[in-house]
Amino acid sequence: MERTLVIGASGGIGAALRDALAARPGAVVALSRSGDGLDVTDEASVTRVLGALEGPFDLVFVATGVLEGAGRPPEKALKELSPEALVDQFRVNAVGPLILLKHLTRLLPRDRRAVVAALSARVGSIGDNRLGGWYSYRMAKAALNQGLHSAAIELKRTHERAICVALHPGTVATPFTAAYAGRHRTVPPEEAAANLLRVIDGLSPADTGGFFDWAGERVVW
Repeated sequence: MERTLVIGASGGIGAALRDALAARPGAVVALSRSGDGLDVTDEASVTRVLGALEGPFDLVFVATGVLEGAGRPPEKALKELSPEALVDQFRVNAVGPLILLKHLTRLLPRDRRAVVAALSARVGSIGDNRLGGWYSYRMAKAALNQGLHSAAIELKRTHERAICVALHPGTVATPFTAAYAGRHRTVPPEEAAANLLRVIDGLSPADTGGFFDWAGERVVW
């Protein structure tokens, strides 16, 4: 019976993932800031909440993140940059998931396949950036991608069948994206969750350290 852990389960995608996983055989543990007091930017909070868990978990999905750093919308130009927004984006979108990974390793099985997946975004791809702008969000997601790739290398040394990946969910119709979707096609959170779980189900240990979109295609770094 598969055991799964969803972190960020109060958000649109996180809640949809929680519900989709609950419909499968096995057990689901769902954590959030609003429900469990888990603040991913505070290591003491992470230590307290994750320290109370007993593993192993076959799937850990980190569905945390913010689009607006320090309450500011994504920047369209350099003149709109603020140090506060940059730092806030990094704290939530890059530092938070890596601190979680630091404390999650003990909860992963060593004798079988295990997946750690975190929500990233295509705009974090340097090679795919043709429009510019969105400095804080792009930079934080690019940093997250690098952190996950490095963590995958380290994890492989102790957990041979572990898979650690960054996932791009597409543009999902949630309050998170409502003001910024524009002309992009959006999908309901339930569809996004099904897509992401389909990708995860198809991953092998050879895919660890990769960056994949909702259709299972590799995203350029």
